[in-house]
Amino acid sequence: MLAEILKNSFDKYYEAPIESWERFVSLCDQVAFKKNEIIKQANETAKYGYFLLEGSVGSFVWKENSSVCTDLFLEHNFFGDDMSLLSGKPSPLEIIALEHSKTLRMNKANMEVLKKTSIGSMLFLAGEQSSFYDKQNQQIETMTQTAEERYNGLIKNNPEILQRISQKHIASYLGITPQSLSRIRKKFTSKS
Repeated sequence: MLAEILKNSFDKYYEAPIESWERFVSLCDQVAFKKNEIIKQANETAKYGYFLLEGSVGSFVWKENSSVCTDLFLEHNFFGDDMSLLSGKPSPLEIIALEHSKTLRMNKANMEVLKKTSIGSMLFLAGEQSSFYDKQNQQIETMTQTAEERYNGLIKNNPEILQRISQKHIASYLGITPQSLSRIRKKFTSKS
C-alpha cells in the first residue's frame, strides 16, 4: 500500500518498479507530528528526508524578527532540508507540521544505502532534479509575477491550500502581508 502511494506520487518524475518502492519503504520509519511541532530545527544539521502521507508541512527561515515561509507541502510529497542533507552542514531552514501529519522518514545512512543501488540513484537524481526545477520556477515567479498572479497560480495548482493552511503562512509564502492577501482573496471572490 505505502509502496503504491510512493510509486503513484513519483511516476511523473521517474517510473520505477514497485519493488524499488517496497525497498524504499523498508528503509523508512512511520512518524507522526502534531500541529505546530518542529520537525527540523533551524541551524541544525538535517538527519532525515520525509514523505508526507497525511497533513501539511511548511519550511521557514527567520528574517529580522519573523519567519518567512519558503515552501508548503501537502500529502504525497517528499520534503526535507535538502541543502543540509546534501552538504552535511547545518542550515537556517526550520520545518514545521502545519496540521497533524503522518510521514515516512528515512535517515541519512539509509539514503546512502539506497543511493548505492542503480534504481535508488535514479530515484534520488530524479527527485533532486524535480526539486531544483520547482525551486527555480518558484524564484522566477516571485521575481516576475505580481502577487495576484502568484496567488492565482497557487489556487489553480493547489486549491486545497486555502482551506488548510493559515492565511499568514500563505501570505508569507507569496511574499506579501496577510492584509494584502485578504484584499487579493476578496478581489478573486468578487470575480467568481
